[in-house]
Amino acid sequence: MDNIVEGLVDQGVEQITSGIDESVRGLVDDVLGGVELSTDGEPPSSFPREVPLVGEVLGGGAGPEGSGWVVRTRVDDAGAFDAAAAALEGAGFAASGVSSDADSGYGAFTSGAYRVDLSVATDAQGEVTATYVVTPA
Repeated sequence: MDNIVEGLVDQGVEQITSGIDESVRGLVDDVLGGVELSTDGEPPSSFPREVPLVGEVLGGGAGPEGSGWVVRTRVDDAGAFDAAAAALEGAGFAASGVSSDADSGYGAFTSGAYRVDLSVATDAQGEVTATYVVTPA
């Protein structure tokens, strides 16, 4: 389910940020079996509050029954990866596989309850976003 939710967010960021038609939302819900989409600048309502987010929330999605969540935020620059990583570590998440440079960053962060895969990247239009993929530990 994580890849489906992540793919939905990755492919539909423009739809999420500009809002989507209710018929599309219904179709997505029917096809994916209970996926919750967030288009109002807030994470999905079921998103774990223990996971700190950095930046302006653009949108996200949640799998059924707490199976996973994805949230995408707009950040100032790729250096925001360090701030996002620090926020996760400050909330008790342990980092692993962290790699970053001036243009991007990636890392996995785990707690007793959740795993967060965080990536920060710059798209072709120069917009820098952070993507949080959260799954139960």
